[in-house]
Amino acid sequence: MSTPPPPSQPPSGGFGAPQDPPPAGAGGTPAPGGFGAPTPPAAPPAAPPAAPPAAPPAGPAGPPEQQPAYGYPQTGPGYGYPQQPGTLPYGAPQSPQAPVPATPPTGGGNDKRTQLTIVGAALLAIVLIVGGGLWYASGDGGKEETAQSDPSASPDGGDKNPAYTAGTEKVPGNTKSKILIKQQAPEVADLVPVDGSWLTDSTYVKSDVSKVIGYNLVDGSKKWEVALPGEVCGATPHVSENRTAILFKAAQPTPEAKYPPCTEVGVIDLEAGKLAWSGNAKSANGGDRPVSFSEVTLSGKTVAAAGVSAGGAAWNLADGKSLWLPKVDNESCRDTGYAGGEALAVIRKCGQSPNYTLHAQLLDPATGAPTSSYKLSPGIEYAHIVSTKPLVVAADVGDNAKGGKGVSDLFVVDPKGELKARIPLPSDNFAAKCASTDVEKCKHMVVGNGRLYVPSSEHQGQGAGSRTNELLSFDLETGKQTTDRADAGERYTIYPLRMDGSNIIAYKVPPYDKGGQVVSIDTRTMKETVLLENPADKDSRSAEMSFSPDYSSEIRYRSGKLFMAKQSISKPYADRPEKDLLFLSFTAS
Repeated sequence: MSTPPPPSQPPSGGFGAPQDPPPAGAGGTPAPGGFGAPTPPAAPPAAPPAAPPAAPPAGPAGPPEQQPAYGYPQTGPGYGYPQQPGTLPYGAPQSPQAPVPATPPTGGGNDKRTQLTIVGAALLAIVLIVGGGLWYASGDGGKEETAQSDPSASPDGGDKNPAYTAGTEKVPGNTKSKILIKQQAPEVADLVPVDGSWLTDSTYVKSDVSKVIGYNLVDGSKKWEVALPGEVCGATPHVSENRTAILFKAAQPTPEAKYPPCTEVGVIDLEAGKLAWSGNAKSANGGDRPVSFSEVTLSGKTVAAAGVSAGGAAWNLADGKSLWLPKVDNESCRDTGYAGGEALAVIRKCGQSPNYTLHAQLLDPATGAPTSSYKLSPGIEYAHIVSTKPLVVAADVGDNAKGGKGVSDLFVVDPKGELKARIPLPSDNFAAKCASTDVEKCKHMVVGNGRLYVPSSEHQGQGAGSRTNELLSFDLETGKQTTDRADAGERYTIYPLRMDGSNIIAYKVPPYDKGGQVVSIDTRTMKETVLLENPADKDSRSAEMSFSPDYSSEIRYRSGKLFMAKQSISKPYADRPEKDLLFLSFTAS
């Protein structure tokens, strides 16, 4: 049985925040655990070397092995075999490169490879600027097309996406928004998780402290409330048959048991506003106590939950009937977390520290039996799943991820469990993030049209003190960066939320004197259409800036309504006595 995190820690798998080593769980593995003001210009890059970087030395190759809810980051790639060394910064497409071995050099070799990659990219960037600024030309100050772009146009000179599917999001009659709901967070005495945010045709549903509440989309009034015996401690963004799944504690904290374990799985009917069923699971090793879970997901008619060290279980979405428990073997293997959506996948960890072996597997949702398995290279302790169809795995290879981003490489795995492509995402160049230990908590990556869409890291814009970035893409068949590029615009930064047919729905973080925007991006042309622009008055900006897509916020958009919500809340600081917001909503006016 896993041990709940100590009181000083944030909820399990937080982005970027340093964490103390958690207490040991079963099997000896660790238990889970104002933006907007102008920024000074970045320091100039170091002088490039006289010669271009060489490819890293060869190493032994390791052996191969439903739609997300609104606003949830979708798919990305994994760890393995051939790949071009390095990625060009801020939108420059990669030139063809010779493949490199599956296993990169360890220790300082990886750091050296990353440094050489960045320096080499800087050399090419200088050439591009001198040659006409094709890839570094910033946008037009944040102006976007407000009509649908020409479907026949293509920056590649041809139809790069013949299977284009129109999205369902339409431009509102008035894209200027106003605040619909401004919900204050409840008073709490400690850090409390409130994971979970869903948007249906008629209801916005948000987890609260020990309850889940549905709000009317017309006027923001409360429609229903589901009370729970303990705090919500996890949720899936996926929705199936108007139902979703949450984790909660079986009891409230007491002086004797201040941190009850997260053992209960429940399914919420989002339209009826009721707890359809709840239950727990005993350990596959035969223990008497309920398993403590850190993640829950949903795929079709299967709900699956797991703990990073305690194993997992699966239930039928309709009635809560137990479907299966992970297989117990003599290699100390355990399921550390599942990912859902269009398919069901798992990260399975075998062995003991420090000699772990990780497998990314696609599962039969009804039986839990693996239908394919991909073995990650040795030395990787945690892996994440960005997408299940196609299967895209993320990992921090050789501790190369910087700034708490948790991912340095993506691996695209085919249905047979063989590596299709590897995509390096240097932390200095890209804004992708994955939680430290959780399997299905990666941000700022969406998959569609056979591509991975990911934003570049912030960098200096054209004006003094201006910061901006771009939305770029990689081909999932080859792993190579494409020519796709959507500029955030001067002083804005852009982050993808989800796919809408073949289009991308993205949120643009505003500068300190403007409101944020929601845009639809036509992936044939990368032209942007404004769907929503938030107010620029002081009170609206202050409320919006308390939610950041780069940290623990859930952002959902649908049909002219934008919801921004917290994933955890805490008591106010002494020097800031005002209450935090639980969530904020804007609607087209």
